Amino acid sequence: MSRASVLFAAYTALLLLLPPSFCSQAPSNSSTTNEDNANCTLSCGNIYIKPPFRLPGQPPNCGNKAFELSCEENNTIAVLSLYAGTYYVQEINYTSFTLRVVDSDVHKSRDNYFSNPRYSLTSFNFTDTDPYDISTNPVPIIYLNCTNPIDSPLSVETAPCVNRNRYSNSSDSSLSSLTNMYSYFMVADRDGYVSSSDLGKSCKITQMVMASPSTYEFMMSCEAIYNEIARGFELSWLDYACRSICGKDDVGFCTSCPPDGTVGTWYKSIVNFVVSLLNIGLYPTGAFLSLLRINIEPNSLCFIVIISVIAYLAQFQAVKFVFGFPCVIALLVFKWRRRHLSVYDNIEDFLQNNDDLMPIRYSYSNIKKMTRGFKEKVGEGGYGSVYKGKLRSGRLVAIKMLGTSKSNGQEFINEVATIGRIHHVNVVQLLGFCVEGSKRALVYDFMPNGSLEKYIFSQQGALSLSSEKMFKVAIGVAHGIEYLHQGCDMQILHFDIKPHNILLDENFAPKVSDFGLARLCPLDNSLVSLTAARGTMGYIAPELFYKNIGGVSYKADVYSYGMLLMEMAGRRKNLNATAEHTSQIYFPTWVSEQLSEGNDIEIEDTTEEEKKIVKKMIMVALWCIQLKPGERPSMSKVVEMLDREIEGIRMPPKPFLYPQQMPESTEIS
Repeated sequence: MSRASVLFAAYTALLLLLPPSFCSQAPSNSSTTNEDNANCTLSCGNIYIKPPFRLPGQPPNCGNKAFELSCEENNTIAVLSLYAGTYYVQEINYTSFTLRVVDSDVHKSRDNYFSNPRYSLTSFNFTDTDPYDISTNPVPIIYLNCTNPIDSPLSVETAPCVNRNRYSNSSDSSLSSLTNMYSYFMVADRDGYVSSSDLGKSCKITQMVMASPSTYEFMMSCEAIYNEIARGFELSWLDYACRSICGKDDVGFCTSCPPDGTVGTWYKSIVNFVVSLLNIGLYPTGAFLSLLRINIEPNSLCFIVIISVIAYLAQFQAVKFVFGFPCVIALLVFKWRRRHLSVYDNIEDFLQNNDDLMPIRYSYSNIKKMTRGFKEKVGEGGYGSVYKGKLRSGRLVAIKMLGTSKSNGQEFINEVATIGRIHHVNVVQLLGFCVEGSKRALVYDFMPNGSLEKYIFSQQGALSLSSEKMFKVAIGVAHGIEYLHQGCDMQILHFDIKPHNILLDENFAPKVSDFGLARLCPLDNSLVSLTAARGTMGYIAPELFYKNIGGVSYKADVYSYGMLLMEMAGRRKNLNATAEHTSQIYFPTWVSEQLSEGNDIEIEDTTEEEKKIVKKMIMVALWCIQLKPGERPSMSKVVEMLDREIEGIRMPPKPFLYPQQMPESTEIS
């Protein structure tokens, strides 16, 4: 036997004897590393600050800028700034890579139960690019204000903890209004769910925070909940530590690495040596592995061992090809699967990282039972099909079965991430969802009167609403969009307001639906960045096409609402190529000219009062569809204008479709 064969067999045996946890069995830190850390260690109160944490002004080699803290109140309190919020550091555990923080307002007023956290924060705020993530499964705590009392096993009334007498002499209107409300905590169940049926219809979510309790029973009283909020919650930087020390990739191996830089060298030296040995007997496979040696993982060593044995046994080129080629193909497939997550993996990652979602997760078998085998289809679109179903309680539901995704499941994620967290009388309620492989479904309340589209564009008045009812629908839709823009802890931009996405319940109360194109952004963000226009032609705001008229913001939804309102008032499409007169092809321009000239808008079979309502809707719509976003009102202003008498609304300027139509004196350069 040759010397190379002996070395080859010896190192194959060595690899077989390596323990699975060899990544954690690394040499201890060098003295140089210890000295560097000692020079970078500072104290802030009883908190020791050392790498990866740092304080402002420390040398660049001390810690990471992403983990910078500040030391305040005469160097007694370490402060962490997180998502525009201020949190006081209670404890840093460098062994478990965790730190516990608490909202600054709660820390200052821990003896005052009425002092709620100042900042809303949930696990949904955290992304893969953040330096921190949630250490344990946090329990979401939802603050509710209700006009009527609710009865739910997950709700805890805050009244026993609030000393209202302290504020009886206060002139603060917000406190006065609060005393006329019912205030609750809503805490997720043991599985991390909050059913939408537990939220009363008169309730509004005012805040969402997190707690990291030691036991689930902390939710049994408001005193215990306040105490857990005062304890704060844990954040982890384990992901950063492993990625920087052990070469951790996005799959998540090596989660117990020691805080030193020797593990990567120890591991790579073994892999590189084994790959070099493979070059002795299996040239094609060895050369291929040489290209991949940097990316091979510890749990892939079994592949190396198998190939080593094959190389030792393969004495002829034919044998080498028969055994070596399949191994190369297997490794190629392995690497490709790792680098190309499917749409279903993206959705599962989203659901695992957002365990505070309120809707219920159903199995596909439950969905089939609800729809009686998808027996009654009630609608169909580019997203898939909608079926009528029934829950075991007898409640009717509409189940949207999503088709093949063209954007890695982003429509599903958008829908659950936005509508799954809110509750409003003019927004459709998401009761649950289903994700099983390629099967994706969304479960909503059933709307027996269908979409608004068939009442606006019905042929020869087959389905019609009076002007008063249409006006009430318009106000309801405005309230729903206003809530999306201002009523949540995150601003929700819909980007697809149109008649087809406005559903009507049994009382013709409107519900904004279909959040597949929605975007979440902080309330203080005035502009959003989009890579491409989104929405439906005829309702898309012009700034999504023409960048020189202004940035994209919530005003895009205002424009879409204006186009919808114009169609509701005129009972016709805004763009009608078959109109009797060419001047009436684009309805908004024609109706604006009529109003400017003092002409009345003639509508058949309407009273004078109904004519006033239609004229008011048209004037408000003209304000909403102004070309420049800055000249459009907010949705709050739109609601206010609709509530006014028509005499109190100024005549809007003539609307333009695109910048080239504008006079040179007003066009933006």
